[in-house]
Amino acid sequence: MIKFNLNQNYCRRLAILITIIVTVVLSACQPYPSNYQSRIVVPTPSDASTFNYPLNQSAYNVFGYLYEGLIIENGITGELEPGLAESWTISDDGQTIVITLKEGLKWSDGEPLTADDVVFSYNEIYLNDKIPTSFKDILRIGKTGALPKVKKIDNRRIEFSTPEPFAPFIRYAGGLPILPAHALKESVSTTNSKGELNYLTKWGTDTPVKEIISNGMYRLKSYTANQRIILEKNPFYWRQDEQGNNLPYIENIAWQVIENTDNQLLNFRSGELDTIRVEPEMFPLLKREENRGQYTIYNGGPTSSSSFISFNLNQAKNPQGEPFVQPFKSRWFNNKTFRQAIAYAINREAMTNNIYRGLGAPQYSPIPVTSPFYFSPEEGLKTYNYNPEKAKELLLSAGFKYNQNGELLDSEDNRIEFNLLSSAGRKVREQMATQINQDLGKIGIKVNMQFLSFNTYVERLSLSRDWEAYLGGFLGGGIEPHGGYNIWSVNGRLHTFNQGPQPGEDKIEGWKINDWEQEIDDLYVRASQELDEAKRKEIYGQAQQIIAEELPFIYMVNPLEFDAIRNRIKGIQYTELAGGFWNLYELQISE
Repeated sequence: MIKFNLNQNYCRRLAILITIIVTVVLSACQPYPSNYQSRIVVPTPSDASTFNYPLNQSAYNVFGYLYEGLIIENGITGELEPGLAESWTISDDGQTIVITLKEGLKWSDGEPLTADDVVFSYNEIYLNDKIPTSFKDILRIGKTGALPKVKKIDNRRIEFSTPEPFAPFIRYAGGLPILPAHALKESVSTTNSKGELNYLTKWGTDTPVKEIISNGMYRLKSYTANQRIILEKNPFYWRQDEQGNNLPYIENIAWQVIENTDNQLLNFRSGELDTIRVEPEMFPLLKREENRGQYTIYNGGPTSSSSFISFNLNQAKNPQGEPFVQPFKSRWFNNKTFRQAIAYAINREAMTNNIYRGLGAPQYSPIPVTSPFYFSPEEGLKTYNYNPEKAKELLLSAGFKYNQNGELLDSEDNRIEFNLLSSAGRKVREQMATQINQDLGKIGIKVNMQFLSFNTYVERLSLSRDWEAYLGGFLGGGIEPHGGYNIWSVNGRLHTFNQGPQPGEDKIEGWKINDWEQEIDDLYVRASQELDEAKRKEIYGQAQQIIAEELPFIYMVNPLEFDAIRNRIKGIQYTELAGGFWNLYELQISE
């Protein structure tokens, strides 16, 4: 999908690595100024939707360049290591963490970064019920949904505490980007004429870039809507090399909006891009040109992301009293047998071989195969191998029927037909949509494809809820499954298939939670409270079994990931865990 709605650490992956490597479309490209000598150009399929990190719902953003958390993940080992923090200590019961900041930290405007900023970021932003951010979901603890407490000890020390054990605590206590209190504090304590926090409209894409304060490797230099963002080296970034030189070495990042993969490929082959995610149809051509083009294609192994189709199970009505989904269609979508029939009708093996050139495998779980918490088909995970006859049997058993033209009807003679949304520009998604349309046509179902710009697509899914089915995906959360709790929590911001009311929204009438939805939520909570890894695996296995049975998401293919990076960028230490730019701070350019 929605790649709302990154590799091991959910927030880091979400904010850094995918942003750098992800691809898709060209729109209004203009030549770069000639003075950009020490810069790299990376493509993005969609413009930024906001410069306010906690409010962002798009995978396509520059926050990984702009912000850093207290604790980061080593791209080679996956081990946690200091970011803005100098050190941390954990109590024996694992419920209290004291983090000590590095000395002399500063914001991109030169102002000091202290414990006050950390406490502000958590208490006033991430944990604030008036601010709709999906990160709150992954910070909730236990069945009560309690949130951690964060308090200042002194200017460099902060104490995080939880009321009960919380296995992912250290990753999430330290992993979220820290935000500047001096720039944002007034906006969370004042309201507009409607009584809404001014923060909710703070730092939109219409904000002058000099007003956006950051603490990461880069800061905003310029922004041209639907074309590009230029980032410049942050002179106050904390990292230095052994000789005392300020890092990063690369002076500028050009984040170029290119709205489809064909145009990205043209730009990469002509030398205008420094990296590209290698889509399956690109691989043979780019591999042949690897030496001549002076780049290297790296194999990232099985992706930790997911691709799927999902039906809108929301039975509620909007504030105007109109149902989000027509009642007769809602009955189809909420029928588990209907969803299972759809799963049997889609030929994932053909999709893997034809679209992904055999570089992948069918996908059946939201947890990546590289995670120790993955529950495999060999262990009992339900799978749906292509079987259109089985699909038809299931539909007939559920009360559907066929007319003389082979069209599928429900018991009231309604033709089974629905709209399938997807984001425009990605050839792989378009090919997947074409095959899904053909496969479902074979069992008498009519699919109407609707391709939208990415930001419009996200708005339809998560704000208006005006959709019937969508083809999309989520970026990977790495080996820690709790990073996906904002998807599986019944109140989660990314619980797209049956999204309930969110903070600040108008009331919606008639929202219902299925028992199996609540059970998945409960299992994720139990797993987060269990410190024994073997028991956590068992609990997550139960959740995966329910997901495979109920199919809120019908998963498609788990492909291998390939990235092409110019050889002029020195210091690449590519890993399956974190890709090629996890150590961007020490990369250099050699023309």
